Amino acid sequence: MREWTEIRQRVFCDGVSKRQILRETGMHWKTLRKILSHGAPPGYDSSKLRQKSKLGPFVDRIKQILEADKKAPAKQRHTAKRIYDRLLEEGYTGKYTVVKDAVRELRLTTREVFVPLTHTPGEAQVDFFEAQVIMGGVQRKVHGFLMALPYSDAFFACCFERECTESFQEGHVRAFDYFGGVPRRISYDNSKIAVKTIVGVHDRNLTDGFLQLVSHYSYRHHFCTVRRPNEKGVVEGTVKFARNNFLVPIPEVRDFDDLNRRLLADCERDLTRSVRDQSRLKSDLLQEDQAHFLPLPTVPFDACQKHLTRVNSLSLVRFDRNDYSVPIRYGHHRVTVKGYVDRVLIFQEDALIAAHARVWDCDRTIFEPRHYLSLLDRKPGALDFGRPFLELHLPDSFTVLRRRMEAELGDLGTKEYIAVLLMLQSHSLSRLTGAVERALRVNAVSAEVVKLYLYPDERPESLTFRLDGRDHLRGVAVAKPDLTAYASVMPCGGC
Repeated sequence: MREWTEIRQRVFCDGVSKRQILRETGMHWKTLRKILSHGAPPGYDSSKLRQKSKLGPFVDRIKQILEADKKAPAKQRHTAKRIYDRLLEEGYTGKYTVVKDAVRELRLTTREVFVPLTHTPGEAQVDFFEAQVIMGGVQRKVHGFLMALPYSDAFFACCFERECTESFQEGHVRAFDYFGGVPRRISYDNSKIAVKTIVGVHDRNLTDGFLQLVSHYSYRHHFCTVRRPNEKGVVEGTVKFARNNFLVPIPEVRDFDDLNRRLLADCERDLTRSVRDQSRLKSDLLQEDQAHFLPLPTVPFDACQKHLTRVNSLSLVRFDRNDYSVPIRYGHHRVTVKGYVDRVLIFQEDALIAAHARVWDCDRTIFEPRHYLSLLDRKPGALDFGRPFLELHLPDSFTVLRRRMEAELGDLGTKEYIAVLLMLQSHSLSRLTGAVERALRVNAVSAEVVKLYLYPDERPESLTFRLDGRDHLRGVAVAKPDLTAYASVMPCGGC
């Protein structure tokens, strides 16, 4: 470029002749003409597109293959190597690198072009994503829920054990509470959680769980065209941002509550920054979004999966490939199971009969030993061999009590010990443990004594004998005792 500039200066500024320049430099006169005609080297200018001699006849064939790939499943599309192999079968004699470069260039230049979209306040987009965390010292996969507001670029994220109906619903409930309202329109992909079947381009047959959510909050929903995630491109980009900024490096957390508290704090801090093309903070734009929201319903949404079933002969209820126990008196009854993200509640009609922590593993049996205690009255042998009682972790004082009862009473001692365990049906373990320890201290190892030591925690009126409901005892007369008879057994005649 320096020489190019000097030659132009000598000719146009200093008046040096072209012939003199040609003698000094030895360049061709066409080269000098190009220098004087262009302010900078124009580069090579071909009069027609140069075709690769060996690949040229096969370029249209490559375009045909790539066009057909657009209708094929994403995981069954041609690689450059597979295209090269097919071209060899059709007579191509060139090298693989030439084909690979041509395929890359054609894919780049034939990509679809999209129209930039505008977003009005009060709209939202939802998506699930996967991430790795170290929870309780173990690295594992979690499933994240994210709701983004395209207008303000505010978003809410939380994580669950699994992507399912109850986590989908719970994510919405938490997001609506966080934003303080319900977006008027929410866009989704075609997840099986919400969509049973796709009918045409825009029509969908929706699941009952999704319709219950929409009906409760009364917002409009929109589903993207199949394989068109750009229709909710804001949430797609926000997922990438949140994962790169909030989950890198891999966070170490105690449990899901700890993880979600951190994500909530991250979402709140993110409101303090501004986005491109906006001079205001996200928190200010969020207020405009909120002004267009629907109000939250007065009745909270019950974010759970409901399942109507029957208790089996082992007093177990099947839900999500696990078995949960209920009290034996409900055996063979029809019950309703409500599976939440953190617990499982079991109802018989409107009465809650059992509650368990949600287990996300498969083929597990979750027992509550108290549900089976009343069976021990009729089947005392089950105390040592029943599976539910293997999970009845009792303090050492109960082991001492049983050993002493059986040593003093033999087989009746086991039944006496079972009578103590039955008190767990109406008393907490801590209260019963205190009563057992007091009975052991006074060397009174019987169920009646243990029960007696539970009485101080009861209300005094519950210990008073009343005639209410016992009319047949009202006519019974109890004579006043004559205490003078005791004088004969007193020393010195009662002195």
